[in-house]
Amino acid sequence: MRLQLSEEDEAFRAELRTFFTTEVDEGVRATVRDRGELTKDQIVATHRTLNAAGLAVPHWPVEWGGKDWSPLRRHLWHEEMQRACVPPPLAFNASMIGPVIAAFGTQEQKERFLPPTANVDIFWSQGFSEPGAGSDLASLRTAAVRDGDDWIVNGQKTWTTLGQWGDWIFTLVRTNPDVKKQAGISMLLIDMRSPGVEVRPIELIDGGHEVNEVWFTDVRVPGENLVGEVDSGWTQAKFLLGNERVGVAPVGATKRVLAQAKEWAAATRSGDGTLLDDPHVAVRIAELENELMALELTALRVVANSADGKPHPASSVLKLRGTELQQAVSELVVDLAGPGALAFGTGEADSDLPVWARRSTPTYLNLRKASIYGGSNEVQRQIIAGTILGL
Repeated sequence: MRLQLSEEDEAFRAELRTFFTTEVDEGVRATVRDRGELTKDQIVATHRTLNAAGLAVPHWPVEWGGKDWSPLRRHLWHEEMQRACVPPPLAFNASMIGPVIAAFGTQEQKERFLPPTANVDIFWSQGFSEPGAGSDLASLRTAAVRDGDDWIVNGQKTWTTLGQWGDWIFTLVRTNPDVKKQAGISMLLIDMRSPGVEVRPIELIDGGHEVNEVWFTDVRVPGENLVGEVDSGWTQAKFLLGNERVGVAPVGATKRVLAQAKEWAAATRSGDGTLLDDPHVAVRIAELENELMALELTALRVVANSADGKPHPASSVLKLRGTELQQAVSELVVDLAGPGALAFGTGEADSDLPVWARRSTPTYLNLRKASIYGGSNEVQRQIIAGTILGL
């Protein structure tokens, strides 16, 4: 495997780096750098800045805004965004439903949904998980029944991330209860302003409101909003989840936070020196740096072996190890903050503690989800065992 970039790819990376650090709003980048929460307006505005420059959906078909980049250039694009503290394009739009509509939608659906999806004129939500149907997604029970040309939907979704901001929701529903459970599922696109749709907030352990329950009570959905054939939803779901796991190992972002952690340790007094002088801290940081370097090399190996735009099975390794290291670095930051890590929830104006210390615990708690979403790490181990190790 060649690790040295060609002159053309080096120039490509430099061009991206310049754009991300000069064209994206500095306030947004500062919020990401300080591990703060972005507002809807910040997410949408950043996505539209990227889309205007052709950098929001480079992995889509060219006719719908794609760039036909090599897997290596897509990797560089993703890594440079993270390095520059630029939030990536809204995943629900760019990585999930957009590619699904491009691959499985009718021409009418492509023309109707893809342009506003690329520009976040539609803010999409994901309606997959249900109580009792998370990792075992095929057990979902939300039902859709034919009524003339329409579908009538009843049921409940949960853990709907940013559903409070959603305009539309792409939803898996059971359309045939009498066949093998994977064979009786369809995908519907549902306007969240439809009568009978109710979004209920779920408060998280870090005090934030990021996820929701979404309830459907006799929601009428036009038949034209079905994606693919009736009962073919499992095919679209597997396609979507495969795309979701590509780039799910946030190597660039984790490297950036680890580098920040070294700066924070060097600025924190401990005894006659700083925390960075503590051999236990130094060893811990060095081990994480080595682990991240190994993961980065694995990511490049996966990129080099991707074909036809399909995720390599080793993407499960990236998801598994990437989220483990992301959580390990967040735990390191909590330890560096010491007692200051308990100060979250206090008003920033009333505290002399550095921002990173006060935000260390909410970030640590929030990132516990990383090993669950996008297919839990236990599921990834099963995929690795079956498709890579042949067990």
